[in-house]
Amino acid sequence: MVNSSSTSRKIATMTTSTSPCLGMNEKKHWWLSNRKIVDKYIKDARSLMASQEQGEIASALKLLDAALALSPRLEVALELKARSLLCLRRFKDVADMLQDYIPSLKMANDDSGSISSSDGSQQLSRERVKLLPSDNSDPSFKCFSVSDLKKKVIAGLCKNCDKEGQWRYLILGQACCHLGLMEDAMVLLQTGKRLTTAAFRRQSISWSEDSFSLSSFPISSDISTLTAPPTPPRNLAESESVTQLLAHIKLLLRRRTAALAALDAGLYSEAIRHFNKILEGRRGAPQGFLAECYMHRAYAYKASGRIAESIADCNKTLALEPACIQALDTRASLLEIIRCLPDCLHDLEHLKLLYNSILRDRKLPGPAWKRHKVRYREIPGKLCALTTKIQELKKRVASGETRNVDYYALIGLRRGCSRSELERAHLLLSLRHKPDKSINFVERCEFADDMDIDSVKDRAKMSALLLYRLLQKGYSNVMSTIMDEEAAEKQRKKTAAIQSQQTAQAAAIQSQQAAQNAKMESNPSAAEISGSIRINSNENKVASASSGSTTTSVFQGVFCRDLAAVGNLLSQSGFNRPLAVKFEALSC
Repeated sequence: MVNSSSTSRKIATMTTSTSPCLGMNEKKHWWLSNRKIVDKYIKDARSLMASQEQGEIASALKLLDAALALSPRLEVALELKARSLLCLRRFKDVADMLQDYIPSLKMANDDSGSISSSDGSQQLSRERVKLLPSDNSDPSFKCFSVSDLKKKVIAGLCKNCDKEGQWRYLILGQACCHLGLMEDAMVLLQTGKRLTTAAFRRQSISWSEDSFSLSSFPISSDISTLTAPPTPPRNLAESESVTQLLAHIKLLLRRRTAALAALDAGLYSEAIRHFNKILEGRRGAPQGFLAECYMHRAYAYKASGRIAESIADCNKTLALEPACIQALDTRASLLEIIRCLPDCLHDLEHLKLLYNSILRDRKLPGPAWKRHKVRYREIPGKLCALTTKIQELKKRVASGETRNVDYYALIGLRRGCSRSELERAHLLLSLRHKPDKSINFVERCEFADDMDIDSVKDRAKMSALLLYRLLQKGYSNVMSTIMDEEAAEKQRKKTAAIQSQQTAQAAAIQSQQAAQNAKMESNPSAAEISGSIRINSNENKVASASSGSTTTSVFQGVFCRDLAAVGNLLSQSGFNRPLAVKFEALSC
């Protein structure tokens, strides 16, 4: 390796020092020597890649870079470099190397070209007569169709499938799968398998039994002149892995399609169930695909009124994709719904910085093949609307609306709920959004490159901690409100019981008085006796008051031989009060 690199440096210095007026033979000599060096680099790279060790593959990649520096369009060197990058899990480098073959990027370029050409033609024909009405103008946005994508890709591949290597589609398809570009990966892998099978079939047909004849065999003993018979694909393990990967991609796409269809139809619980199959499955999924599914499930949670779950999914999306515009916008709108204005302002300020960086760089964040739900030409208008909204929220914060947080909407309860409903909802939310469990989704995520997984976990844990604290604060606030309502209800019940008791007593007294009056009307003698008793008791009270004595009034009755008759008369008159009687010695 050292000898080959030193030789290449010597050759480079000699070629640069040589004058451009060399003869034809000397130019041919230097070209042949470069070709030999490139062949040696490729041979050494093959031997290093056969070991399947990361260090050896990295060394082979350096050799291939040196070979491509001498021969930039050498197909074998390009293939080996793409395979080495795939083995090193540098999927972004593979996509950057072969981005011209990514179907969605190619379609986007075609659509933008057609739109720009149509705009130019409209500008040129402003003064001409309009042959078509304005309603038939093509819209600027077109839905993504996998069938149309297949047709375009296959139509482009049938023309130059022999000129360009078939390896591009299999390697690029695997890289796109790990990057989360599932539709592109499915189209590329299916196309690569189809082209490989067709090439092998053509090679097998050329070596059929009918094509053999005696004249085709050499008469001499030089058997080496015979061409070797066709062989199956060189790596059956790779073919099997591609088949399994393609089946997994199709399963994920079917589930996501079903979830999106349910979401569009308004069946939010059904959409959440389908997204749960993807996000909580046994087999992991690529980082970009999981971030997209978390974002869609956040939309479903928001539409169904589950604010806390929607915020949690936005937090996971931002942990995987910190520059996701949709996640920032959605989380800010959710915080505005529950009137948590300081956190909402924080997200909107972050979004404003992101818009300013896009306008400064004059491109959307990330590589060219990365998908975005927003277009570059929409950024200036969104930035103006965002600035106005930030100013309005700052005015609301200055007026003192920060303490009016709707914790009922955050927890998902109705106003006037019971203590048991609050405790049940709080328990479920606490178990689901506990900060220690908020990083478990990272284990099911397949990262595109050797990114810092610890930073992803830190972002997820920090955002989950903020949400958990907000839930605890909401639980305390709602619980204090419920306790106040219970105390007020208890006091109200006590007051109502006292009033009902007083009403019952008054009704009983009235009924007793009515019964007494009825009895007195029916028995006038008893009424006279009770009246005389009352008069005597009043006279005694007046006498005791005038004498100043504090003793109780004593009823002194006259002597009567038949006391039983007097008691009977008193009971009939309704005189039930106790009487203090002064007993004296009686003699009959």
